[in-house]
Amino acid sequence: MKDVTIEVKNVVKVYKLYNKPTDRLKESLIKNSCYHKDFYAVNDVSFSVKRGETVGIIGKNGAGKSTMLKMITGVLAPTSGEITLSGHVSALLELGTGFDAERNGIDNIYLNGRINGLSKKEIEDSMDEILEFADIGDFVYQPIKTYSSGMLVRLAFATAINVKPEILIVDEALSVGDVRFQQKCYRKIREFKENGTVLFVSHDTGAISSFCDRVIWLDDGQIYKEGVPGELLKEYLAYMRYEVKAEDSKENDTGETSGEENTQGDLAEQAEETSDNVCRLQFGNKMAQFVDIRLLNEYGQLISCVKPGQAIILEMEVDTKEQIEFPIFGFVIKDRLGNELVVTNTALDGWEVSALEKDREYKFQWRFNFPEFHADEYPIDVALADGTYQSHEQIHFVSDALIIKCVDERLYPEGRGRYILNRAEFVQC
Repeated sequence: MKDVTIEVKNVVKVYKLYNKPTDRLKESLIKNSCYHKDFYAVNDVSFSVKRGETVGIIGKNGAGKSTMLKMITGVLAPTSGEITLSGHVSALLELGTGFDAERNGIDNIYLNGRINGLSKKEIEDSMDEILEFADIGDFVYQPIKTYSSGMLVRLAFATAINVKPEILIVDEALSVGDVRFQQKCYRKIREFKENGTVLFVSHDTGAISSFCDRVIWLDDGQIYKEGVPGELLKEYLAYMRYEVKAEDSKENDTGETSGEENTQGDLAEQAEETSDNVCRLQFGNKMAQFVDIRLLNEYGQLISCVKPGQAIILEMEVDTKEQIEFPIFGFVIKDRLGNELVVTNTALDGWEVSALEKDREYKFQWRFNFPEFHADEYPIDVALADGTYQSHEQIHFVSDALIIKCVDERLYPEGRGRYILNRAEFVQC
């Protein structure tokens, strides 16, 4: 396809693992012998990225993200499969990749530029922009082995973004820089993505949801899922916290109805009726279950909308099948992209909850003022666990148990930020 800039077809990367160094020698000397085990860092991965698209790659450590990027940039060769690139590539991979520790910053700019296929004149034309963006002063004339990790990432990103690439590949290296430099980098990426292609690897789900048009979730060297950031990141965040995937929660559901039917039960009925109001994920050992979640005003009346700062009650009913010795109740308020805005639980806030007896029905209430958020829809996750804050077992977790609609009559322009500054004053001194 003409508009595809990165095409990955059935790519596999296998490493040979030996128990002892001598096993490698034995295998090379003894014909038809095998002393190794195959480790598939990447296993039959296929995807494409279109021109002008920004794609994020997520996954736990060891999922194959960095290996995949190294193969795309040519640092590693795939064991099998095909990778096709259309356009000049610039990459910011692991800290120090493509740099010589003994050379100074200027020499490394030339070295990195030549590795990326630029002529000496092209590098010289970009030199002023690179040095201005890196902003490391006279250290640019010192060997980079004397640089801090922050200075090194400044030089690396400044070189990668200012050599006029058509495809920009960024690994997790930006997490090393300070906040000001990270914001500077993200602004530059936003400018670049208007006309270029970006492949972005990060554990920062906020950055992924902000920058990316599509997300690829790698797990154990394979693509587990891909799609738009909103829904996929919700599941990924739940997986990273509790190590349970959506299909795992359905398989572990021991109720009389299927997982799909359970998600459409009492919980969904009490939520505000919107097209997006579905409990997408619930899991736990189900020794107790939420059977009803309601949003009330301070007078105990059922409501579906709130105003910023309004006093509200989050009421939850629980049925127990077994005794819960040390119950912990909690909830999370998120934005529509799945970013966690408020996270709290009874253990964190120091509220003691008595043991829940077997085969009983309980009702609990969280009473609080809704945060000073702007008008929007805010999903709420609810959770019940057994144990301590440091060590506990998940009893029942429900994602998007309610979707609260926050209404605000005040008018704000776009780019107004996430929170409302309430009761503020502006005076002349």
